[in-house]
Amino acid sequence: MSKNPEAQNAGKDMIALMEKLWPLNRSITGNGLRETLEILKQIVPSLNIVEVKTGSKVLDWVVPQEWELIDAYLKDPDGNTIASLEENNLHIVGYSTAVNKELDLEELLPHLHSLPDQPEAIPYVTSYYKKNWGFCISEIEKQNLKKGKYKAYIDAKHFKGSLSYGELIIPGKSEKEIFISTYCCHPSMANNELSGPVVSLELAKWISSLENLNYTYRFVFIPEMIGSATYLEFNRKHLTKNVIAGFNLTCVGDDRAWSFLPSRSEKTYADKVAEYALDRYVASYDKYEWKDRGSDESMYCAPGIDLPVVSVMRSKYGTYPEYHTSFDTIGRVVTEQGLQKSFDLHKQMITIIESDCFPLTQVLGEPQLGPRGLYPMLSKKGSTDIVKTRLDLISYADGNRSLLDISMKCQVSFEELLKELKILVEHQILKTKALWN
Repeated sequence: MSKNPEAQNAGKDMIALMEKLWPLNRSITGNGLRETLEILKQIVPSLNIVEVKTGSKVLDWVVPQEWELIDAYLKDPDGNTIASLEENNLHIVGYSTAVNKELDLEELLPHLHSLPDQPEAIPYVTSYYKKNWGFCISEIEKQNLKKGKYKAYIDAKHFKGSLSYGELIIPGKSEKEIFISTYCCHPSMANNELSGPVVSLELAKWISSLENLNYTYRFVFIPEMIGSATYLEFNRKHLTKNVIAGFNLTCVGDDRAWSFLPSRSEKTYADKVAEYALDRYVASYDKYEWKDRGSDESMYCAPGIDLPVVSVMRSKYGTYPEYHTSFDTIGRVVTEQGLQKSFDLHKQMITIIESDCFPLTQVLGEPQLGPRGLYPMLSKKGSTDIVKTRLDLISYADGNRSLLDISMKCQVSFEELLKELKILVEHQILKTKALWN
């Protein structure tokens, strides 16, 4: 039973948290990422923040130098500011090296990034693993630049530091785990960046309010890709042994579409639960293939790791026009309703996982339900229709089919079948055994 009725109206809280996190200049390392994690920790104090040193070998990757951006601006020949960190943290190419020079427009242009097909938007551009510098401006501004000397100033440092990530473990009765991963390494973008962390944190609050959890829940808040490689480097053996279902939370904040990206095998328990929930509770959704991946699932489901991780998204990354631009904002893309619906659907999937089991008959042959008050005593045409679900559940309860499997087979909602199961267990007709020992 939940102790947290406020979870039914979590959208406002998630928007408020998103607005608080919005100004921070996040990247794959640095204080923006740390400050983000510290704010999350203020809400959920059991969040553990871990630091991994620069140069650490993590799978096939190496933790890069830490980046600190102090100030940055670009001024035109008349002294007008074209781009600045103060105005928008998307104006500076992520991980830019320091620069302090005057240069002609022709020299500057290779360091300017814009989107000709979205002339009013500022693009999001990074250069994590190759030293470079640059500014991002709208195509309209770029086309209006005049010849002359421009002042490019970026006060930035690269140094041996560390990569930060957050980890939260909510223990249950079983060591088997549900794994929920999200990233918090992008600057001010709403759906692509902040929707995942705020929905994940709300789920963590809700799960913490539940009593008698069957499974342990592991949440990680990481920088994308390098963070998942880092986390796997130190936790891979434990995860591959214990994780029964995983969800990569990204792009869960808009209210335009639903999207599903399966695991690499497409046959895990997480795939089954996600597709059932989408089929049952969502009017329509776009189903993608593994080749359409583009986030941390690439690391989690890679050959040799093969964690059962899927992504249930709203508009998938790369498919909506505001993606990786200054237009990916609260209100324009992310809405309170969109966040709430994502939260509700993930809650529904977790509820299914917590309740699923193998029903097993305790009666030899078909049981006589009438004397138990579970079957109509007056037999006439159509009189047994009201107990058909009950009879089907008994018939399939061989201990080899899960309740979710039977639900899908009989095309009966999981909730309805769960109610029947509780009645039949109470009358000692069925018993249950756990999906995982």
